[in-house]
Order: sequence, then C-alpha cells, then structure tokens
Amino acid sequence: MATKSRLDSRTARTLRAMYPGGRGTPLARRLSHLWSWTFARGWAGRRWVTLEVTGRRSGQPRLFPLGMADLHGRWYLVSMLGECAWVRNVRAADGAATLIRKRRRPVRLVEVPVAQRAPILQRYLNTVPGGRPHIPVEPDAPLAEFAAVADRYPVFEVRPA
Repeated sequence: MATKSRLDSRTARTLRAMYPGGRGTPLARRLSHLWSWTFARGWAGRRWVTLEVTGRRSGQPRLFPLGMADLHGRWYLVSMLGECAWVRNVRAADGAATLIRKRRRPVRLVEVPVAQRAPILQRYLNTVPGGRPHIPVEPDAPLAEFAAVADRYPVFEVRPA
C-alpha cells in the first residue's frame, strides 16, 4: 500500500530518468547547480546542505546539494543514487569535507556499516522526498525491507572535523 508521502509513479519515473547509471543528465546537473546555490545560502530547511568535497581526479572542489537525515541526535548523508561521484570523492578524501548552509563548516564523514543503515535509510525516506524515487522501499515499510537494500546505498555520519 502506498503512503501519502510517496510520489506518483509518473513523477518517480521522471526523476529516476534524470540519473541514468547514477550520473545526472544535463538537466539534472543544471538543477544540481541551482539547488547547491540555494542550499548554501540557507534558503531551505536545516536538513538541506551543499556538500563540498575535493574531486578525486581533478583535485578541485566539487559541490553537491544533499538532504540530511537526522536520527537519535546525529546527522547523516545518504546517497540516493548508491555509488556515485560524491561518495567516491568522500572516500578518496578520507571523509574530509565541508558542509555549506549560510556558513562553511568543515566536517568528517564516517561511513556507516551496512548492518546499521536500515533505520537511517527509513528516516531519510521519511524526511527527504527527493530520495523516494531512487530507493525501492516505501517510507513506512518494516526495517527488514530497508536492511535488504542497505548495501546499495552508502550512508555517512556527519561529525565535526
């Protein structure tokens, strides 16, 4: 049974189509720039941030607009696309990154073990609507369903640098 918060299937298909193979189309990249700019200025709620991380190949700063999940007083970044550029960059930078929302805040991103991801993924889907089309579990599904896909969606705990 679909929840009220679930996007309609046509919208979900459209959003998924913007990231074939986990890489954004030209439209997705333009929207990413817009959202990065918006989130960096703090014009969205506090869970919306711009992640800045050094590019693993270019060595240049790369910006990614992301929604964070909060659980038990901690904040997490979830990759709705699974293995993607920002995840590989964070790993290459050994977790060193900057979150931007009104101001720059250096952070250390620590990857969460797969066995601990299910409740974080559930919270993410309940608070970050943009992730729903990409993670094939209903937001109100039992934790076992999240555990079954947890190995496909990297999660990083946000800690002070």
